[in-house]
Amino acid sequence: MQTDTIAAIATAMSNSGIGIIRISGEEALTVADRMFTPKQGDKKVSEMNSHTIHYGYIRDGEEIIDEVLLLVMRAPRTYTREDVVEVDCHGGILVMKRILETAFHCGARPAEPGEFTKRAFLNGRIDLSQAESVIDVINAKNDLALKSSVSQLRGSVSEKISEIRESILHELAFIESALDDPEHYTLEGYYEWLSETIGKELEKVHKLLVSADNGKMVKEGIRTVIVGKPNAGKSSLLNVLVGEDRAIVTEVAGTTRDILEEQIQIGGVGLQVIDTAGIRDTEDIVERIGVSRSKEFISKADFVIYVVDSSTEMDENDRMTIDSIRGKKTIVLLNKSDLETKTTEKNIRIYLDAPVIPVSAKERRGIEDLEKLITDMFFNGAISFNDEVYITNARQKQALVEAEESLKMVLHSMEDGMPEDFLTIDMMSAYEELGKVIGESAGEDLVNKIFSEFCMGK
Repeated sequence: MQTDTIAAIATAMSNSGIGIIRISGEEALTVADRMFTPKQGDKKVSEMNSHTIHYGYIRDGEEIIDEVLLLVMRAPRTYTREDVVEVDCHGGILVMKRILETAFHCGARPAEPGEFTKRAFLNGRIDLSQAESVIDVINAKNDLALKSSVSQLRGSVSEKISEIRESILHELAFIESALDDPEHYTLEGYYEWLSETIGKELEKVHKLLVSADNGKMVKEGIRTVIVGKPNAGKSSLLNVLVGEDRAIVTEVAGTTRDILEEQIQIGGVGLQVIDTAGIRDTEDIVERIGVSRSKEFISKADFVIYVVDSSTEMDENDRMTIDSIRGKKTIVLLNKSDLETKTTEKNIRIYLDAPVIPVSAKERRGIEDLEKLITDMFFNGAISFNDEVYITNARQKQALVEAEESLKMVLHSMEDGMPEDFLTIDMMSAYEELGKVIGESAGEDLVNKIFSEFCMGK
C-alpha cells in the first residue's frame, strides 16, 4: 500500500470560475497545515473535523497566493480511503499551478495519471470494473452511456460477477472436501447437480457477453450510415441533424466523395453518423473509391438511414443501394417532400420492408418524426436501458470469453466422464478469469496500464 502523499489539479487546465487541487495520503493534513491559513481562528487543518469546509488563504511562505475554500475529509470516508484535502480556488491556470507547486514545496509529490482512483482500488473502496467505469463516466457521449457507466460505478457488473464466482467457488470447495474426506462428503450423484449448476452460471456469463454488442453501442454510439443515390439529400440531412453546415451541399450529383463522420445525440441515444458517397455506377475513379468505401461502412453499420429523392422516380442506383442495405435495421426517408412526389412509400415497399417517413431536409420538415422513431426503435427495440447490465469494456469482454470457454470445458469433461479433480482445473480457470473483470486476479502491469489511461487528477 502506498503511503506517500500526492497532489494534482483535479479540474481542467483552462481559465474558469473555480479550480480544485486535490491532496491525498497520510500527510495530506500536514501538507495543508503548512500552506493554509484560516480567515478566522487559529485552528490547524490537522485539528479540523472531517467533512468540513473552511475559508482562508493559501500561502507560500509569507506570500498570499489566493483566497480559497478548503475541504477536509478524513480517512476512511473519502474517495481514496486516505486523508484527503481539496482546495477550491479561483480557476486561473497560473493560480492553480502556484497552489499545486506550493503543495509540492510542503511535502506532497505529483500524482500520476489516475493515481487517486488507483488508490481507491488498491485500498478496497472500489473494484477494477468500477474503477474503469469512472473514466467511462467522464468520457460519456450520450445519456445511455452515462447511465450505463453510473450503473457500473455503483457495482452492477461487480455484483453479477461476484455471484457467479461465489457459486463456482462453492462447488470447488465441495469437490476438494470430498476428495480429501470421502467418509463425510460423497460425490455420488454429484455430476447431475454440478452439470445443472455450471449450466446456470454459463448462461449468466453468456448473457453478459451478449450485452457487449449493445454495450459497445451504448458507449461509442450507434454506428449509423446515411445512404442513398447521389443528390438524394444525404449531406443536407446530416447538416440538419448536426445543427450546422458540416457537409458541402450542391445541386451537382456526386459532391460527397469522402466519408464524413459526426457524433450526435437524439433523445438520449448517441449516434455515430457517417455520411457516405452516393451509390451509383460511375467512371470517375475518385467517386468509385468513395462508393466502394460507402459499401464497406454499410456492411459494418448498426443502423442505416436510407435517403430517397421522392421528387424523382426510383432507378437502378436506388436498387443498388437497397441491395447493399438488406438485412440492416433501416429507416427510409422520402426526402424533398416539398416538391412534386414521384416516389411514394408504396414504391419503396415493393423492394424494402422498413419504416418510411416523408421529410424535407431543406425545410427541416419531418425531422422530429425521424428523431422520435429513432428513439422508439432503440429504447424499445435494439437497446432498452432498464436494469440490464452492459459490458462496455473490451478487457472485461475478453475475460468473460475465456471464462465461458472454461465453463464449457467443464461440461464437456463431465460428458466424457473425466474425474472430479480434472474438472476443478477448468473451474478454477473460469473463477480466475472472472476475477480479472473485477481486478481480483489482475496483475500489476495490467492495473498500471488501466490507470495510466486516466486523466491527471482523477
